[in-house]
Amino acid sequence: MYKHILVATDGSELANKGLEQAIGLAKMLDAKVTIVTVTDLFPSYGIVVAPGLSTSPEIFEDYRESMAEQAKAIVQQALAKARDAGLQAEGLHIENQSPAVGIVEAAATHQTDLIVIASHGRRGMNKLLLGSQASEVLSLSKVPVLIVK
Repeated sequence: MYKHILVATDGSELANKGLEQAIGLAKMLDAKVTIVTVTDLFPSYGIVVAPGLSTSPEIFEDYRESMAEQAKAIVQQALAKARDAGLQAEGLHIENQSPAVGIVEAAATHQTDLIVIASHGRRGMNKLLLGSQASEVLSLSKVPVLIVK
């Protein structure tokens, strides 16, 4: 059935529920796991709020380094959980990408056959205001998506 599962995480408690489900499923199916975290583009609101600040190359580099450090810690923690469960796992950090697009592209590049992602399950105005990466992954993906609530 599924031989290679991609699981998306941002290190949150909710994302860890998705990771647990992916690990359990991969263990049952003897599947490989790829763990991905995506760091978004530098926030564009800085351009409007503080134009001089946002154009500084140092600000961009500091942001990138900070995000890379956080992503590395998130991936390493998730990899440890997968390996503790006896799974073959690899980790990825995708920089400067919208999370949903990065997740879907990683699934295609690494030829995974299932994406696992957690979702708050927001509806109505909350979904409209806060968005839903899980919904976007679901709409963009060419492989099955397991959404964990």
